[in-house]
Amino acid sequence: MAIEDNPVSRIRYGEELKARREAAGLTQEELSRLVMMSRTHIAHIEAGRRRPDIEDARRLDVVLKTDGFFERFLPTLDGRQVAEHFEEALEFEGQATVIREYAPKLVPGILQTESYAREVLSSGHPPKSNTERDRLLVTRLERARILETFDVPVVWTLLDEAVLRRPIGGPSVMCEQLRHILTLGEYRRIRVHVLPFAVGAHAILEGFVSLMWFTDLPPIAYVEGLKTGRVWELPSVVRQCQEVYDHALGDALSHRKSLALIRSVAEDYEHEAQ
Repeated sequence: MAIEDNPVSRIRYGEELKARREAAGLTQEELSRLVMMSRTHIAHIEAGRRRPDIEDARRLDVVLKTDGFFERFLPTLDGRQVAEHFEEALEFEGQATVIREYAPKLVPGILQTESYAREVLSSGHPPKSNTERDRLLVTRLERARILETFDVPVVWTLLDEAVLRRPIGGPSVMCEQLRHILTLGEYRRIRVHVLPFAVGAHAILEGFVSLMWFTDLPPIAYVEGLKTGRVWELPSVVRQCQEVYDHALGDALSHRKSLALIRSVAEDYEHEAQ
């Protein structure tokens, strides 16, 4: 079965091309000569009306010095690529005004750096081809765009200390990842709380939870396990998930102390990498 074209990703692709072309100080006509494409074709791509082929994308990367960005972005035009059980939650995530997540083992998707996400996506079973992995990778990085504005959504992330200590990809990857979280936290784009090992068992130990609030919709809860995930809309269940989250939050370190711990662990990884 053919995969439908994704108009939203096509528009974002065009917006990204326009932004990077203008950053390079090039007009559409000038870029067209450098990449051997017509100016009209570039205009249609930037407007989200046409899609480039793989060779177009590679030439754009070379001329705009974008390190393979447009080639990696290309697979997202063939429909959004996520695990089937996460599709509904992904739609809610894009509409949420408030997101509060608990992560027991891995950095939440919207906070992952490219290197960290690549390692996570490369580790699944059965093994993925590089093409499939990169398709998933681009989609995951696209999710992080919801953090590009300062105030919406409001994001709180509750991390088990295991997330900081598990060396996904090695010390260099972990140092970069933790410093990314640190930057978002220091600039108040997200609020971070760490549940330290010293707490022992806590109310939300069992698995990943994402709580979301909206302007015109009732809140929902998304819970996830191995190869499974479920969106809960039933008010009583959502309320229970919220209460469990709040209970665990009471055992966590403050935002300030959590950032200090993240900074300390990042420095340890940095020293190890050297």
